[in-house]
Amino acid sequence: MAFAPSRAQQFTPQVQEFIKVNAPTVALTDAKVLDGTGRPALLHQTVLLQNGRITQVGPLKKVKVPAGAQVINCAGKTLIPGLVMLHEHLYYTMPAGPFFNIAQMPYTFPRLYLAGGATTIRTAGSIEPQTDLAVQRLIGEGKLIGPAMDVTAPYIEEASLDIPALNTVKGPEDAAATTKFWADKGCTSFKMYMHATRADLAAVVAVAHPRQLKITGHLCSITYREAAEIGIDNLEHGFMASSDFMPNKVPDVADYLSARESLLRLPQNSPEMTSLIRFLVSKKVALTSTLPVFEPYTGREVVLGGGLESLIPQLQERETAIWNQNQQKDTASLRLFRKEMAWEKQFYDAGGLLVAGTDPTGAGRTVAGYANRRQVELLVEAGFTAVQAIKISTLNGATYLGREKQIGTIEAGKQADLVLIDGDPEQDIQHMRRMEIVFKNGVGFDSDKLFDSMKGKVGLN
Repeated sequence: MAFAPSRAQQFTPQVQEFIKVNAPTVALTDAKVLDGTGRPALLHQTVLLQNGRITQVGPLKKVKVPAGAQVINCAGKTLIPGLVMLHEHLYYTMPAGPFFNIAQMPYTFPRLYLAGGATTIRTAGSIEPQTDLAVQRLIGEGKLIGPAMDVTAPYIEEASLDIPALNTVKGPEDAAATTKFWADKGCTSFKMYMHATRADLAAVVAVAHPRQLKITGHLCSITYREAAEIGIDNLEHGFMASSDFMPNKVPDVADYLSARESLLRLPQNSPEMTSLIRFLVSKKVALTSTLPVFEPYTGREVVLGGGLESLIPQLQERETAIWNQNQQKDTASLRLFRKEMAWEKQFYDAGGLLVAGTDPTGAGRTVAGYANRRQVELLVEAGFTAVQAIKISTLNGATYLGREKQIGTIEAGKQADLVLIDGDPEQDIQHMRRMEIVFKNGVGFDSDKLFDSMKGKVGLN
């Protein structure tokens, strides 16, 4: 798995322009700390960063600031861990005639992810894996700005959807060969897609698991219960991609409209859902919440998290027009959205590992960075406390990746990945939008400057 570079890393002038803090020793004093563990907030804390690591966290009056440290007064501000987001992409999608147009965003999206507090991401599905792997390398070399990346291989999908950029396989033997090929190239995760079969999944499991690599899925042909029995590690989109509740479900056949209808009919508090949740928890299958990509139109933002200005002008006009057309016309989507929120809370309360992501796809309203902040806000709307929402978006993701000893919380000994917020997300979760400095491996990047540099550019590259 690709880890962040060492603290002695060199940066190109293009990257240095956005670095606000880069001292060997940094003292963040008098901060409120939401440390990502799920424990209550710590008040009036000093956090010491030395050579890219957190060396001490303690009360302001007890932590001695070393001579020569760069001191940042954090009174009235909050520190959270860097976000660990597990359903991200380096591409932008929008409807184009009979299929989706998909365009790689190797310049704008990595920068926006970091601006939005995401210091580690998993690309949950790739259309240009060679580009994703190159971006991962260039970020590690200090030549591009972005988070640490866990790169997922091209989709494992049987031919069906007319999406030119989508990788397809022909049966389980091809699925296994594809898995081996991209694992050898450096991909560390695999994603089953809607028309993949049970045999395809079993073939991928047989190749990936002996290498200690994990498999996730946006399913439909395969039910969640079937996938868990075969050995899948993660399921995407909460329960929105579940076909488990379809009457007379035909094995290995995808019918997403019928699957959606079955979810709309399913009561929020149903024994059938409770049974499925218990089964998934018993199999230790993680569930990724991707609420932004499903957020309804009515009464909500055009671009989720406030990122309309990030789009090129033509896309700003297009998204605004679509938003206007859909006002008061998405009552079914709103109903299902609210049920999904409740089901995710039920899964979490049952002891399941709920992780977070954004899935910047769909109609083009979900944009890297902006959506990451919005995901945390939506978890609070779903009934989680701010402390729980931050843990889901940090430590839980790190735990899934097997990196909980390195990242995911603000604790001594861990990598210095953390975010300084001008405000208090416990008092108002929309203070997540007031990020000032995003520290990655102890280097502090200017969040506002990064966001400003990408205005009017998403949709180009």
